[in-house]
Amino acid sequence: MDQHEFLARLAQPADSRIVLLVLDGVGDLRTLEQPQTALEAARTPYMDALARRSALGRIVPAGHGITPGSGPGHLALFGYDPRTPEADIGRGVLEALGSGVEVRPGDVAARGNFATANGEGLITDRRAGRISTPECKRLVRVLQAAIEALPIAGVEVELTAGEGHRFVLLLRGEGLSPEIRDTDPQQLGVRPLEPQARKSEAEATVDKLNQVLAVLQAAVAEEPRANRLLLRGFSVLPNLPQLWDVHQMRCGAFAGYPLYRGVAGACGMEVVPCGKSFADTLAEAERHWDRFDFFFLHVKQTDAAGEDGNLAAKVAVIEEVDTQLPDLLALEPDVLVITGDHSTPAPIKAHSWHPVPLLLNSARCFTDECTMFNESAAIGGHLGTFPAQDLMALMLANAGRLKKFGA
Repeated sequence: MDQHEFLARLAQPADSRIVLLVLDGVGDLRTLEQPQTALEAARTPYMDALARRSALGRIVPAGHGITPGSGPGHLALFGYDPRTPEADIGRGVLEALGSGVEVRPGDVAARGNFATANGEGLITDRRAGRISTPECKRLVRVLQAAIEALPIAGVEVELTAGEGHRFVLLLRGEGLSPEIRDTDPQQLGVRPLEPQARKSEAEATVDKLNQVLAVLQAAVAEEPRANRLLLRGFSVLPNLPQLWDVHQMRCGAFAGYPLYRGVAGACGMEVVPCGKSFADTLAEAERHWDRFDFFFLHVKQTDAAGEDGNLAAKVAVIEEVDTQLPDLLALEPDVLVITGDHSTPAPIKAHSWHPVPLLLNSARCFTDECTMFNESAAIGGHLGTFPAQDLMALMLANAGRLKKFGA
């Protein structure tokens, strides 16, 4: 019996509300060059006061030493084992679902980055200087027009602009396979990778993709910044157990960026449009407070600052969230969890494998001796260090939504 089947047997309705506040990439490192983590450096009087009446610990999203992407990181938070085949969902389809793209069975989706390459074809910026969303939309219109002018036999191509430098590439046709390696090398000073089939069944799809990329690449070759296309996360529609069926909860997702809306939607949450600031997100959650039992609130900016190696910016985001915390507490959630989907340490400028600090507050939690919310405090917290996929059961138990197991 897997975890979802087990929890489904124990699930019971209750008049309680759970809030999962995800500060994306909040975990950080203490090093000789960076003697404080972002949480340690931030002034967080409200989080620290909450910590004094909560239980702290750390979660491991995908296994010790395993660096998770945002998709696996969030799936683990929602109670799925990201290492199982059912949860092995490529970023492409999550980005597509979150962008409102209609993905049909058999369609293959990929997440795209506009990037910058120099005169030798070597990548100098994987995000094209983080171009604006309006600029991304303009470029996507250029690409769509190019592929419509020179269509590829046997495949339909649909491009959708995302946030900033991101876009979605959707392939539709007979016999397409997602078993394609990323073309994004995820490093600078090298050329984009050529598409390669992971399995022989994908070789025909790779042939079509090469033809598509030749047309698309030519269309942006003379752009000053966004002159290369990088693809990753080739994938198809997932088939996940839906959270309502498993936990008997009405689940609402409040996230301002496509990927996170996509992963929430794939799990069966209702995605509610909201702004990108935490204040806007919280205001929208308050307006829908009577509609849901489970609220997923997402803050992206902590992750973006970590990837930029900008500790000060990461600290500022955490402090801004802290100022809004009284408004969230005023809603009187029965369970409030504050954590991240993974760590994005500023010294590394990327996702990492380090455990993520966690705060859990409820009337049923064990109040430990922690007096602030940060990595060091979380190490000594009552909850210890445990797999992120077990967090959902803890939230349900603290909300009175799990029956006793056995006689």
